[in-house]
Amino acid sequence: MCASGKYSSRGPALIPRMKTKHRIYYITLFSVVLLGLIATGMFQFWPHSIESTADWTLDKRSVHDAPLIRLPVSSPIPERGDLSCRMHTCFDVYRCGYNPKNRIKVYIYPLQRFVDELGVPISSIGLSREYNDLLSAISDSDFYTDDVTRACLFIPSIDVLNQNSLRVRETAQALAMLPRWDKGMNHLLFNMLPGGPPDYNTALDVPRDRALLAGGGFSTWTYRQGYDVSIPVYSPLSADVELPERQPGPRHYFILSSQTAIHREYRAELERLKEENGEALLLLDKCSNLSQGAASARKRCYKGQVYDYPQILQESSFCVVLRGARLGQAALSDVLQAGCVPVILADSYILPFSEVLDWKRASVVIPEEKLSEMYTILKSIPHRQVEEMQRQARWFWEAYFSSMKAIGLTTLQIINDRIYPYAARTYEQWNNPPVVKWSSVNSPLFLPLIPPRAPGFTAVVLTYDRVESLFRVITEISKVPSLAKLLVVWNNQNKSPPEESLWPKIGVPLKVVRTKENKLSNRFFPYDEIETEAVLAIDDDIIMLTSDELQFGYEYFNYLYTYKMPGDIKNWVDAHMNCEDIAMNFLVANITGKAPIKVTPRKKFKCPECTAIDGLSLDQTHMVERSECINKFASVFGTMPLKVVEHRADPVLYKDDFPEKLKSFPNIGSL
Repeated sequence: MCASGKYSSRGPALIPRMKTKHRIYYITLFSVVLLGLIATGMFQFWPHSIESTADWTLDKRSVHDAPLIRLPVSSPIPERGDLSCRMHTCFDVYRCGYNPKNRIKVYIYPLQRFVDELGVPISSIGLSREYNDLLSAISDSDFYTDDVTRACLFIPSIDVLNQNSLRVRETAQALAMLPRWDKGMNHLLFNMLPGGPPDYNTALDVPRDRALLAGGGFSTWTYRQGYDVSIPVYSPLSADVELPERQPGPRHYFILSSQTAIHREYRAELERLKEENGEALLLLDKCSNLSQGAASARKRCYKGQVYDYPQILQESSFCVVLRGARLGQAALSDVLQAGCVPVILADSYILPFSEVLDWKRASVVIPEEKLSEMYTILKSIPHRQVEEMQRQARWFWEAYFSSMKAIGLTTLQIINDRIYPYAARTYEQWNNPPVVKWSSVNSPLFLPLIPPRAPGFTAVVLTYDRVESLFRVITEISKVPSLAKLLVVWNNQNKSPPEESLWPKIGVPLKVVRTKENKLSNRFFPYDEIETEAVLAIDDDIIMLTSDELQFGYEYFNYLYTYKMPGDIKNWVDAHMNCEDIAMNFLVANITGKAPIKVTPRKKFKCPECTAIDGLSLDQTHMVERSECINKFASVFGTMPLKVVEHRADPVLYKDDFPEKLKSFPNIGSL
């Protein structure tokens, strides 16, 4: 009870109560601090509605709302493009600097309306839909930055795609007024329709100092190699007409010409070819009985018969692309979209993105003076190569021509590769379509990422009973320094291998594996005895290779061949005792997208023990079957993975006149 007297209902009696005026003061102070914190948080996290002045998004910026810039008559005019410009002389790479992503940063100038002193705009169209799409795509890409101080490349929002719509002098003055112009250093202009009547210059006539030009009609006289970028002339039909991809193969017409404004001399030559080759060549022209407009632009006619354009392009194997008033033609894009192989007759024309694209894989370029020989030239191209070119043409369009976005980002990637060459895309990345994947086969990268159990390579020699030749092969292979093990696959169930004492004495382990069935596929089986990543699969009669030539590595594809080969290819090989080497080449080419490096000429093939009885390749039907198996394998793979190669590298270093002991590989090519 005594203790209870020391406490009241408000707390211990020993703690003095706060005076009312002090309590009000602290409550007020606390409330102010709390409201300040809440307000700070709201302003911090509330969505901002005010865009940065450097942000480029046309959705939020109307051309009509852009600030008006008046150009005084006395405004400076840039110098004409410097033809000597190269990346090391007219481009400041130090602006780009180093960044972990090896990607340039691109700044787009805010949209402005330029007019002369009388208020007349410098362009009759302002901002075209195509240039709007281009700038929007760049602003949405990883190249874009809204921080002008971080920019490596500057793109004006002044539309110079079509020179016909520009006032050349005033456009040049507008460029010179850009705050970061600096004589065009690190600036990029996009132009697809250069020049004007009567001469139609092949590069933009607007004076531009040192600015880079992405141009759609360059000739060898105006193109600055390694500085400018040759781009395609965009075809509006790409957005308006959808052409489904068509399987490569023969078409109804062999050659088709669809351009309407070609020179009369070219037209006369095409008509002569038409007379000589009949229905194989379709020569179309403008439809004279249709009213002008968008509908007539999508029609072509021949003797009163109307064809839908560009759909008719899919009915021909080859499509002619002739120069017009300008070198660059939108017809090239239409032809590629149709999967028709373009036959380009435009002397001195720099093909779009030719810095990185291999046009020999997708087109045929013929000098204008040889137009009369066009039919003969095209007839000499093998059917299989034509199909590959049709497939490549369509892929070029999809990857690089199909939209202003594709054109713009490809241009930036090319410039990016120049600035960061160590991180540049490879030839294969630029030119190889995505590899056709079959559900039953995966990339060899699925193999465990663990070190091999043994260094070097394992030689797997397939043999039947040619003992003398087998021993010669073993002796030669054993001289290779990188050889780790030699595995002999004995494919004869009716005869035992030689006794151990008769085998050649070599410095690496030699193992003989006896098979249960006589199958050619046994050479590619993933035997447990193989402990290396690299494997050399070789027959017992391949004695023409020297030890130096064998000192090269080989990919490990045995597992794929044995367990993941598509369709019934492996069974077909075993049943016919033929084409196992071709099947492996199909597999490797499909996975890697690469061609063989060297094929030994047949005149060097030597087999002292081969007879018509025990030599498979000496059977008259052997070579016929090999042609059949190529067609068989191509149908199973759904494509032709083997690559057409126009390059052959023959080793000639052994001919050099200096001491043999100084040569790393003295025996290469010595046979």
